[in-house]
Amino acid sequence: MKKVICSEKAPGAIGPYSQAIEANGMVFVSGQLPIDASTGEMPDGIESQARQSLENMKHILEEAGLSMANVVKTTVFLQDMSLFAGMNSVYATYFDGAFPARSAFAVKALPKDALVEIECIAVR
Repeated sequence: MKKVICSEKAPGAIGPYSQAIEANGMVFVSGQLPIDASTGEMPDGIESQARQSLENMKHILEEAGLSMANVVKTTVFLQDMSLFAGMNSVYATYFDGAFPARSAFAVKALPKDALVEIECIAVR
């Protein structure tokens, strides 16, 4: 059985998908763009965008009763690999000690011309 997870503190889906789905004790968080749910705006710069994407992910996890400590895998999509260091410096501050497994790669384009999008899998 699956359960839809939705937080009003994170931006709504911009397509036919859920912010997150929980199934069998695992929470699959869809890719989070760096959109501020309260303003609908996207900040400038990779550090600010990475922070906003991670905050959105964190809000969704909190809605599921979890925290960033429950994250076991992330995938980071970047507009360009030259943005990796800036994203990484912010990303490192969101996890304590045991970092989750991660993939990070550049894509041709991201929705709304974002610089970064981050998704994750968390476990109870």
